[in-house]
Amino acid sequence: MGIGSESSPVRAPDETAGQETAALPRWDLRSVYTSFDAPEYSRDKELIEKKAGRLLDLLSEPMPANGEEAADYILSLIHAYEEAGDIGENLEAYASAVFTTDTGSSRALNEVNALETLLLPLGKAIVTFRSKLAAEKEKIFSFLENDPRYKPYVFFLREAIAKAEYQMAPEMEDLANDLARSGGDAWGRLQEAISSSADTLWDRNTGERKTVIALRDLAHNPDRMVRRRAYEAELGVWKSMEIPMAAALNGVKGTAITVDKRRGWKTALEKSLFQSRISGKTFLALIASLENSLPMFRQYLKTKAKILGIDSCAFYDLFAPVGTSGKKWTWDEAKEFIIRHFASFDSGMGIFARHAFEFSWIDAEGRNGKVGGAYCTDFPLTGESRILCNFEGSFDSVTTVAHELGHAWHHELIKDLPRTQSSYPMTLAETASIFAETVVFEAAMKEAPAAERLGLIEGSIKDSCQVIVDILSRFYFERELFQRREKGELSPAELCDIMTEAQKATYGGGLDETLLHPYMWAVKGHYYSPALAFYNYPYAFGQLFSLGLYAKAKEEGPGFADSYRTLLRETGRSSAEQVARLAGFDLEDTAFWDSGMAVIRQRIAEFEDLANPAK
Repeated sequence: MGIGSESSPVRAPDETAGQETAALPRWDLRSVYTSFDAPEYSRDKELIEKKAGRLLDLLSEPMPANGEEAADYILSLIHAYEEAGDIGENLEAYASAVFTTDTGSSRALNEVNALETLLLPLGKAIVTFRSKLAAEKEKIFSFLENDPRYKPYVFFLREAIAKAEYQMAPEMEDLANDLARSGGDAWGRLQEAISSSADTLWDRNTGERKTVIALRDLAHNPDRMVRRRAYEAELGVWKSMEIPMAAALNGVKGTAITVDKRRGWKTALEKSLFQSRISGKTFLALIASLENSLPMFRQYLKTKAKILGIDSCAFYDLFAPVGTSGKKWTWDEAKEFIIRHFASFDSGMGIFARHAFEFSWIDAEGRNGKVGGAYCTDFPLTGESRILCNFEGSFDSVTTVAHELGHAWHHELIKDLPRTQSSYPMTLAETASIFAETVVFEAAMKEAPAAERLGLIEGSIKDSCQVIVDILSRFYFERELFQRREKGELSPAELCDIMTEAQKATYGGGLDETLLHPYMWAVKGHYYSPALAFYNYPYAFGQLFSLGLYAKAKEEGPGFADSYRTLLRETGRSSAEQVARLAGFDLEDTAFWDSGMAVIRQRIAEFEDLANPAK
């Protein structure tokens, strides 16, 4: 689907007062494909079959004995892999974009399913490609050392050979990919369909119904009674859907456990660290920093409770507004603000953002059948991106747009690189997005009237609380889920218990432990990807890494923009540790993560001062 944001619940404008839905844009996909019936779409479907077949034919040929011919042969494999991969990604991204804005479309769902079938030969070819590289690794390593043509492919080839150690025989991988269409992937689509459409009666007098997306939006309502009512209604919806949702989660995790074991992974976490391109030491340093920060966030939540005039915050108070409500942003105001402040950091970044707005790259209108949340997806054949969000006029929604535009800017900087040098991991995927979000937040803090500063800074801390505290709770939940799922399926009650215990372990005394959210396992689609377990800690990684980069940008001034571009271009051809070293950071040292956390600590201190002006 693309790279998504992780912040407060995303709102559906068509169910939120105060914003003209008609004024909000829908994206224009016609430069990619005009429709599923377009000749270009049919052409690329035929082309991917030919390209995947060509790659398989090449792979069936024996490795030439002659050294120069062997080097040429491997390069031909790489180029064939790149061509087929780009076409396949373009098709998948388009079908997913159409489906996620209209999950009730049977045509879109059929196309998603058809592409999964169509791309099976490419999946087989990729597995065979890695196996061939591993079998000839001594020759490959010789080429890397002696043939200058191989210099751009050093990281890709070494990683591909390492991946080959964790895959089954090609025919078994082919079977696993085929079964995934009606197995783990289908369970994931079930969660997506339910979470985008499940609703409940809200107003008996008018017959108004609200989806769970709209109910979660009401967590931002200034009236605590409304927040609590929405929270209880949301839990009721999830309760009514808990059996299919639990079946989906058990199916996804059961699939992942079975297939990962066959591939040789000891645990899902081991696989996740490999996918994230980070060492175990980096991961432990990050988690230690998150855990050390918990008292700071609990104190923040206690201060928030005092401001709200309550004994302690409930889960439905996490997004309650604090301070003045601030301005209601129009789409045009958000657009110009983002463009102006992107440009203040890097003129090219501002020009790019204006292009994205003016050429309808953003789908901001909330509507029934459109998924919640936000994401950015890329189309390699056109070199373009598209952004899905649900804009409703708050500053949170402004920063969400900035976040996703950060992802798009990242893609813009690497779109000229082949896919063997531009495929970056989740950990580094959040770098550009959170950096862009920070640029916009810091600008807003400088320009806001004194009366609005409390609300703005609390909004930033609130989002950090989600990315640090809630993300850690989700990591704890998923770790426990994998351990238990190995022994058998879990009931909805067990899943709720695990989630509640994870929230208690992280939020601690910061929240009322009788008013948590036991169904967060059903809310978050990140749990429902068989291929990407632990789709959580990379957000915390991205937040703290980006804060470190932003601090460095302030220290170095305008010249940092060029260094930042260089760093982003390396994200697809280096480990996370290597990329960080370009900025002078040591990811395996807890002190680095603590330095990023210090930026949040400073914001919390300012929040405390603003909340207690007489202190």
